[in-house]
Amino acid sequence: MSGALQNKVCLVTGASRGIGAAIAAALAADGASVGIHYGSDQQAAEKVAADLPGTGHALFAADFSDADLAPDLVDRVVQSMGRLDVLVNNAGIYRAHSLLNVDAGEWMKRWREVLEVNLFGPAALCQSAAACMVAQGGGRIINIGSRGAFRGEPDGPAYGASKAGLHSLSQSLAVALAPHNIQVVAVAPGFVETDMASALLDGESGVAIRGQSPLNRVARPDEIAETVRFLAATEAQFLTGAIIDINGASYLRT
Repeated sequence: MSGALQNKVCLVTGASRGIGAAIAAALAADGASVGIHYGSDQQAAEKVAADLPGTGHALFAADFSDADLAPDLVDRVVQSMGRLDVLVNNAGIYRAHSLLNVDAGEWMKRWREVLEVNLFGPAALCQSAAACMVAQGGGRIINIGSRGAFRGEPDGPAYGASKAGLHSLSQSLAVALAPHNIQVVAVAPGFVETDMASALLDGESGVAIRGQSPLNRVARPDEIAETVRFLAATEAQFLTGAIIDINGASYLRT
């Protein structure tokens, strides 16, 4: 690692497992002090923190089911760690609610809870983090989107829509914040080998899912994390506004 993030403070949401934990490890290995956000699993977050290289890492609990509470997380990170240089909006949820298989009440309930966590929460964090970064003279925001924003999610349309919104938010903020030396980028993974995806990958559909990519596999969390680490480094400045696909050519968009 280059140490390009030495003396930088990074906040990674949803960092107690999976992609978020891998991102936290990659940023710490490049010299960053990492704020590890978790929703409810403090024990898992503590293990992630204990395994990180370097020093200055800290844990922060926050429930994004109410997006109005999200800005408090940024305030606590800055108060505890002194500044915020990089925000990684990774926390998210998936809820199945196929159009023809749920009633109207369940349909709208799923939309509200998914959008609250996957779009409204990141939007609130972006606004709060941007204010901090403007005062500091710059920073970086990296939003974890999804391939599902482009190809569609028939069994979880709110998830696909929330990620499409997150991509659009990233591009809008990239333009708005560029004059303040704040870069905003999104990444769009396909399937990733995580606990959250294990039921599908280990089940009957696993072979077909892996076969979506000509590499005949899904991504590893460290592959997503390495991309985020690169984007967090100062040399990636001119990528602001980009949406970077990490799906092993399983879905090619034009």
